Amino acid sequence: MRICVFCGSRSGNSDAYADAARKLGASMAQQKIDLVYGGGHVGLMGIVADAVLRGGGKVYGVIPEKLAERELAHDTLTELFVVRNMHERKMKMADLSDAFIAMPGGIGTLEEIFEQWTWLQLSIHDKPSAFLNVNGYYDPLKQMIEQMTSTGFLTSEHAAMVRFESSFEPILAAFKTFRAPEPKWVDLAGPDA
Repeated sequence: MRICVFCGSRSGNSDAYADAARKLGASMAQQKIDLVYGGGHVGLMGIVADAVLRGGGKVYGVIPEKLAERELAHDTLTELFVVRNMHERKMKMADLSDAFIAMPGGIGTLEEIFEQWTWLQLSIHDKPSAFLNVNGYYDPLKQMIEQMTSTGFLTSEHAAMVRFESSFEPILAAFKTFRAPEPKWVDLAGPDA
């Protein structure tokens, strides 16, 4: 299994985030789960990658040329893919992965996990997503998703496609039993078309 982890290129202002990244990486390596991630050596990205590598696991990084040129690429990965732009990066990461986890991060982390969740909702792929909710980091987002659901912009079925957990073990258990729901748009033309 390969899990893509989206996370900050910074470490945040609490040691809890870096500790969680190390723990996630070590657990993935121990369970022989390969890491796919953004290819950088900085922030939580570098911490989780280093933890997987220290545990003897495989790490596949995907980084755009512009970021690689700024010497942000991790240089000891199992394999590093240098792509032209962010769009290619996300597509390559999706192609390499069986599931997606968002750790704490900034706008790039949210954009990446939301795209994968959207692709699942639209049946572009059938891969699960989850938020590793370290120290309640994603609690406000959970509230926003509840707001989207209660106001009719998101079905409860599609809201439930993504998990919020404070540790990796329940995420992994959910990933192993995950079944994609029905597509958002099912035969809009109807049976007589």
